[in-house]
Amino acid sequence: MGKINKFDLEERTYQFGLACVKFSRTLKPTYFERPIITQFVKSGTSLGANYCEANDAESKNDFIHKIGICKKESKETKYWVRMLGDIYPENKPNVEPLASEIDELILIFSAIIRTSNKKS
Repeated sequence: MGKINKFDLEERTYQFGLACVKFSRTLKPTYFERPIITQFVKSGTSLGANYCEANDAESKNDFIHKIGICKKESKETKYWVRMLGDIYPENKPNVEPLASEIDELILIFSAIIRTSNKKS
């Protein structure tokens, strides 16, 4: 993943999705791995789109709900990253930055939900 502003979450989720697509293009899937890669790309790229929707939420509850979707998609992406790392062990060095970033994004979305629920 390239250098990005760690505090610009919209750009950060975009860059993560882009990294997922680029990584998936390096893989040589068989019939059995194709659906896994597709799910990985879908969940990895949806983070940014859902975060953009959250930023345009119509209410606090709508915002919290959409950030919750971001968190759920992040956890799903973490699952697929782990799966791809095990299926393609030769690509572990390329999987590690994705795994690290998705762990950070899960923590960020969790913190946003926690702090949003505390505000009145």
